[in-house]
Amino acid sequence: MEAPRHVFLVAGEASGDLLGALLMRALRAERPDMRFSGVGGAAMAREGLASLFPLADIAVMGLLAPLLRLPQLLERIERTSRAALAAEPDCLVLIDAPDFTHRVARRVRRARPALPIIDYVSPSVWAWRPGRARAMRAYVDEVLALLPFEPAAHERLGGPACCYVGHPLLDCLDALTPSSAELAAREEERPLLLVLPGSRRAEVARLMPVFGETLAMLAERCGPLDVALPVVPHVAEEIDRGLAAWTPRPRLLSQEDWTARPRLLSQEEKPAAFRRARAALVASGAATLELALAGVPMAVAYKVAPLEWPLRILVSVDSIVLPNLVLGERLVPEFLQGRANPAALASALEPLIRGGAERVAQVSGLARVRERMSAEGRSPSARAAERVIAWIARSREIAGGGRHQKGGSRVSGLSTAP
Repeated sequence: MEAPRHVFLVAGEASGDLLGALLMRALRAERPDMRFSGVGGAAMAREGLASLFPLADIAVMGLLAPLLRLPQLLERIERTSRAALAAEPDCLVLIDAPDFTHRVARRVRRARPALPIIDYVSPSVWAWRPGRARAMRAYVDEVLALLPFEPAAHERLGGPACCYVGHPLLDCLDALTPSSAELAAREEERPLLLVLPGSRRAEVARLMPVFGETLAMLAERCGPLDVALPVVPHVAEEIDRGLAAWTPRPRLLSQEDWTARPRLLSQEEKPAAFRRARAALVASGAATLELALAGVPMAVAYKVAPLEWPLRILVSVDSIVLPNLVLGERLVPEFLQGRANPAALASALEPLIRGGAERVAQVSGLARVRERMSAEGRSPSARAAERVIAWIARSREIAGGGRHQKGGSRVSGLSTAP
């Protein structure tokens, strides 16, 4: 009797945990006997993963935070690598967080070169440290990309094979698509402005004072606004502190983990607010894609620690806003560091709230983002699962032909067509 398939997954932060949970669910739908081990968070635990350690141990961002916790991070990298080798899986799947997951992959590749290694979520090689793409070829067999321009970027930079499987937000299109009544409400009712200051503590702390002053200016210029602010639990404390100086206080929306209840997503507060919002003030990140898919025009802000700002000269793209990168043009206005100030943000948002040519142009452009993001056929997580299963099948075929799974030749020649 053939042994069950076994996938070792390594996620490095909350967004990777959600992706990992969806991938596990899709893999089990194809292979009910599929086994999992590795590192993940609460969402992956609900799918049956017993994580080697809490995700919070390695979910650190920026330049200084990892240095302060370097001994612990190095120990977790070593522990994860040893566990991956001891588990003897059919495939190793890295999920985002490349500063952690890629270090694990390099150790595993040296010890077991024939094991397929898949990177689910491309590092931003198209924007930052492009040399990583070519370096990845030594320890990654295929990248599963969430953004449609990433396969071409890896080809241009000499990276590993890369397949666009689609962004998981595409599974939420029904929940994010406004009805005709909701579209009318956007234009006719008292404006609803969404405020999304980020999902990481440091970025929230930096942007909350700026966003509060921006809202005060907008209220003076545009009249009364309804303001809604989605809150993820792990930054609730930072948001609550930041709101102390805001007048008026916005309506806080619960932001559920949508992997837990995907069928009820359209009934939750956050997607309902996205469907009715006139405009949004948002931190740069995945939320900009959510807003784009919902057709909500926006202004984007971002601030980094002062010590990190000089490193901007190493960024090789003209925009850090994902909808702009998908389109290859500067559709959405973005304000970084010192330019992310209340006066500039209020001036950018005012025409999006009042209406006119700027609002029409951005809404039209966001519809093109939705078109380019679309991936025909199965859901993104199901497409990712197909690629993982294909690599496992190829690996087992080679092993059955007399090659060692624990060493020997690497798996090659597998088509990367979606």
